[in-house]
Amino acid sequence: MSVPKIEMRDVTKAFGGNKVLDGVNLTIEPGESMAIIGQSGSGKSVSLKCILGLVQPDRGSILVDGEEVVGTRGAAMTRIRSKFGLLFQGSALFDSLPVWRNVTFGLTRGRNREPAKMRMIAQENLERVGLDARVLNLRPSELSGGMQKRVALARAIAPRPEIIFFDEPTTGLDPIRADVINDLIVSLVDDLGVTALTITHDMASARKIAHRVAMLYQGRIIWRGPRDRLYDSGNPYVDQFVQGRAVGPIS
Repeated sequence: MSVPKIEMRDVTKAFGGNKVLDGVNLTIEPGESMAIIGQSGSGKSVSLKCILGLVQPDRGSILVDGEEVVGTRGAAMTRIRSKFGLLFQGSALFDSLPVWRNVTFGLTRGRNREPAKMRMIAQENLERVGLDARVLNLRPSELSGGMQKRVALARAIAPRPEIIFFDEPTTGLDPIRADVINDLIVSLVDDLGVTALTITHDMASARKIAHRVAMLYQGRIIWRGPRDRLYDSGNPYVDQFVQGRAVGPIS
């Protein structure tokens, strides 16, 4: 059996008296696309930050390719993070930089080096997300929300990461533009052969981009299964959440 790409074992995290994660167990296989759904405050973002090493759990283990993340720092953590790409919620582009420097930011760490080479890399990755050379010198503020999201996708894939994290990838987009982004994510994950973890409130997005879906509730994974079972889970908490009903076990 292959080593899981990401594995969370009994991960617990509290902030003061607020226990956000209460024994999270989750396994993501190489090449798999996993979506985590749940209410605001259920621990989705904290789970992501724990995997990235930005937040240290109070208890538990997080493994990336079998290597422990919890407690790892310095050069070892930098090496693990080099496997990661991230599409931030709201895109988080740098308004002071042109598009081509935004796309190659992870390769240059913000330094203006090898500009000719970086422009070529930026153009190649922008073409992957359906944008052409005309946007290279534009500022993010000159782009629509959908185009900004595409530039952010190009930035996420430019270093050719092994794992890409998508943080609410369709937030702020209308349904049509959201579906375009979902299609791009599916094609990029398939073409690049990466492992993907998405946190989202968007059920259409979860059903389209994920192979499996897991639901967080009160700091625990209460259900996991294939995307085709999302609306037929047999779990009353999942049923209420995905159907957006006010009445049910979730208060």
